Amino acid sequence: MPSRVYLDHAATTPLRPSARAAMLEAYEVWANPSSPHAEGRAARAALEAARMRIAEALGWRGAILFTSGASEAIAMVMARAKAGRRIVSTVEHDAVLRHGADAVPLPVGADGRATEVGLALAIEQAGERPLVAVQAVNSETGVIQPLDAIGEAVRGGGGLWLCDATQAVGKIELPDADFLALSAHKFGGPPGIGALLVKDLATLEPSGGQEQGYRGGTEDFPSIAGMAAALEEGAGWIERIADLRAHLDSAIEDAGGEVIARDAPRLATIASYRMSGMSAAAQLIRFDSAGFAVSAGSACSSGSLRPSHVLAAMGLDAKAAGEVIRVSFGRTTRREDVWRFAEQWRAIASDAKARAA
Repeated sequence: MPSRVYLDHAATTPLRPSARAAMLEAYEVWANPSSPHAEGRAARAALEAARMRIAEALGWRGAILFTSGASEAIAMVMARAKAGRRIVSTVEHDAVLRHGADAVPLPVGADGRATEVGLALAIEQAGERPLVAVQAVNSETGVIQPLDAIGEAVRGGGGLWLCDATQAVGKIELPDADFLALSAHKFGGPPGIGALLVKDLATLEPSGGQEQGYRGGTEDFPSIAGMAAALEEGAGWIERIADLRAHLDSAIEDAGGEVIARDAPRLATIASYRMSGMSAAAQLIRFDSAGFAVSAGSACSSGSLRPSHVLAAMGLDAKAAGEVIRVSFGRTTRREDVWRFAEQWRAIASDAKARAA
């Protein structure tokens, strides 16, 4: 019997062997980094060395505050950034939207991308020194935002930019944002650890505790060591994955499917496909039974049965949005995995078409 094929790397990707080894080594010398004794000082030195390694791997010159993940990092900025009214794009992750009830909405086009005109209007409506929350890469569609243009617009409007870089880290160059949120488990590090990158700590209200007074709680040095090791592996595998995704795009289109945001700049590791005539829920059951792990929308909302707000923001009606699944690739994805999935997609689509006839 063929082995199962994991194609849900945007939800989480397997822990890298280098990260596991780094964590095991860190547990051997573990002590509270805030303790004043020799063991604590040694743990602090190791933690700060890991922080420097992460900064170097990311090309980041600002501060790095360790968090439990991107959701916490985002919440910190949405609540404590020294800025005026919040602006939130309509395709942001739920982790951003839940903190933006009173925010100025920033609409996107049919390609899922913010426009210069939309940004200008939102900044004007928000008033002085807004906080603008626009992600780097969408977790459902893989659409890459016009990062340079966003940075210019935010700076020109005197605002601050919060960028959810969760899907971008380790895959594309990070944008010049004021705040960037990331989670280690998205790039082969352990779950439960992430970071907030801050260009200037003076733009964030401190809260007391550890991490230079910006986040309470004992730092999880073993997980931080694992995150650093995973980041240092680089992304030399992305070009190979881009070829596999291009093949799957073509195969699904040839079978009558639709590639969401086909002509937009998209991250190589994420794609969304519509199979007309079959709900996403039914597709997931069929694919799972056939040995394929895929999803519908982001992992944080795919179990809620709610229509995708991302696809709605891009102009898809409820029926069309309800027929879309997400396929996401990782470092361990093989050519034969994608070929097998394409064959299964064709078989399920053919069955859906026969039932509709």
